[in-house]
Amino acid sequence: MKVTTTWTGGRAFTAVGDSGYDVNMDATELYGGLGKGATPTEMLLGAVAGCIGIDVTMLLKAQLDKIKKLEIITDGTRKEEPPKGFTAVEVTFVIDGDIDSHKIWRAIRLGKEKYCSVSDSLKADVTFKLILNGKEELDL
Repeated sequence: MKVTTTWTGGRAFTAVGDSGYDVNMDATELYGGLGKGATPTEMLLGAVAGCIGIDVTMLLKAQLDKIKKLEIITDGTRKEEPPKGFTAVEVTFVIDGDIDSHKIWRAIRLGKEKYCSVSDSLKADVTFKLILNGKEELDL
């Protein structure tokens, strides 16, 4: 896998991978950017959500018609001092539908332990929560 990232001026970059899609990144104004793209750290949290989300939907393929809403919220905690890497990432699945929480937790666990290469690549402690039909469901 290869991604080519090209500087487009100021603090902005465009990354293009093997898939051919452009991803625009920019620093916030605080760091001299214009805020015309996602920050790299936002992209990282989004990548965690996308990776585990793909795994979970693949593992729940037979039950996807029972899911009315699936949202993934990633909340990262960073070091105070540079390089300010993530120390913890909490991934919350917010799901509405007629599906057993045990099946969802099984898919989340398998995604984390076996399939999600993005979360596996982080030094941060990655944890998961499930909100099913408005209620937090604990992993048993």
